[in-house]
Amino acid sequence: MTNHGPSQGGRGLFLGSPREWVARSEERGAGGAVTLRGMQYGFVIDHDVCIGCHACTVACKAENDVPVGGFRTSVKYVESGRFPEVKRHFLVQRCNHCSDAPCVTICPVNALEKRADGIVDIDRDACIGCRACMQACPYDAIYLNEDSGAVEKCHYCAHRVDVGLAPACVNVCPVNAIIPGDLEDRESTISLTILNNETKVRRAEQGTGPNVYYKGAADVALEPGRAATDSMYLWSDKPATKPEPWPADVPTEADARVVLDDGHRIEWGWPVSLYLVTKGIAGGAAMLAPFVGAFAVSESGWMRFVPELMSLVFVLITFFLLIEDLARPARFYRLLTRPNWKSWLVRGGVVLGAFAAVTVLILSAMFGGYDEVAVGLRWVNVPLGFAAAVYTAFLFGQCKGRDLWESELLLPHLYFQAALCGGVALLPFAAGDAWLVAAVVVGGVGHVGLSLVERFRKHHTANARQAAGFMGVVRVLGLKGFRDGLVIGVAGVLLAFVLPWGAWVPVLVGLFLYEHAFVRGGQLPPLS
Repeated sequence: MTNHGPSQGGRGLFLGSPREWVARSEERGAGGAVTLRGMQYGFVIDHDVCIGCHACTVACKAENDVPVGGFRTSVKYVESGRFPEVKRHFLVQRCNHCSDAPCVTICPVNALEKRADGIVDIDRDACIGCRACMQACPYDAIYLNEDSGAVEKCHYCAHRVDVGLAPACVNVCPVNAIIPGDLEDRESTISLTILNNETKVRRAEQGTGPNVYYKGAADVALEPGRAATDSMYLWSDKPATKPEPWPADVPTEADARVVLDDGHRIEWGWPVSLYLVTKGIAGGAAMLAPFVGAFAVSESGWMRFVPELMSLVFVLITFFLLIEDLARPARFYRLLTRPNWKSWLVRGGVVLGAFAAVTVLILSAMFGGYDEVAVGLRWVNVPLGFAAAVYTAFLFGQCKGRDLWESELLLPHLYFQAALCGGVALLPFAAGDAWLVAAVVVGGVGHVGLSLVERFRKHHTANARQAAGFMGVVRVLGLKGFRDGLVIGVAGVLLAFVLPWGAWVPVLVGLFLYEHAFVRGGQLPPLS
């Protein structure tokens, strides 16, 4: 079947059937061999003609049964200037079907795929609801279907494209502002439009290779956070998804306001913040165990079991937090049955599993009287404890939508936090031990120093600057997470020298407050 679709202002669009696409994609190589050239479907959104009517949004919802509150395509309104010189700018937003799609890389169960035609599609049945893809997407294009617990997004109406039809949004646009096509076909309408006009993409600095191009779109609409957002939208209250005030030290453009946009929740909350603390305790205790004489395997009594018992308890708490935070927790086993080995969610799970297994082996060897084996395994557990503590730096590095989390300082910061956590957790059982005191001091100084650097240094992207500003305004039970977390933590470190049994509470509470400011603050800057 052949479908010529809308005329696109007289510039005829041909989609054709899959068999015809293959035929058009064939090229003759050396010796007459037939090869297939690449394909990459994308869009040009022509904002010189877009009227902001939302027909594309409605058609997408109707075609794909998008639930209330979810959007696969949406239209953002930004107004700039002062009366009577006020302009309204539209921005049609959707999945960019990136050439190097970070959502595909981070998905732990291969629920997202980059098809041969360049479309990024989702297998909703495979999704476990970890929402990592939402953190990886720099364009806020993915939402969680609350009814099913699976993520969804624009998939270029793949079910229509597979039978030669244009995406639904293209058919309903009354002004032909949405131009689809194969970007690899240099003679296609979309390629010629890009060649002959000035176009822009959103957040090019992320290096994802977005394939939605904008013609005539205003920078104040394209750049998230450049325009301020009031408590009211044009026709409604603003969705209560970002209650924190905009940070005063991150200025917005004068006389520019976002007056309509779709709202998104903060997907990773306190369980992720607490997980950073619990695995820091587990990893830190293991890293310190061979160095503290009070915990020597050769000693008699229960004290020698303390580091491994602490590591095992807190790594199990970590596993619980990770599973509990899934939208589909009963499907966590799919991390094992269909793993994506490029995802640091899978790699981190392997690290935690190996760490837990060796910890159990150490305890078994000690209970069985195999002291030499236990000593050897403790040294094996030192690098595993380190890996358990710091692998999140690589996971957060895959979150292309959260520039603050991609910091090169995060790995050493997590190491210092683990030393601090492990030190204060073990200190009550071996007060005065030089290794534990050193771990608390070095870990505390490193944590405070890197926290201040991360908060106040010059960040190289607008998203990271905004996130650092939000770190200063995030509150937890009335406390400012960043400021009060550091103050309480420092007080706990000082208390460790006079009251070891009481130091661990303020240190860990302070660290949790900081982590929550870091995790939540990184998600507060707008991506749309």
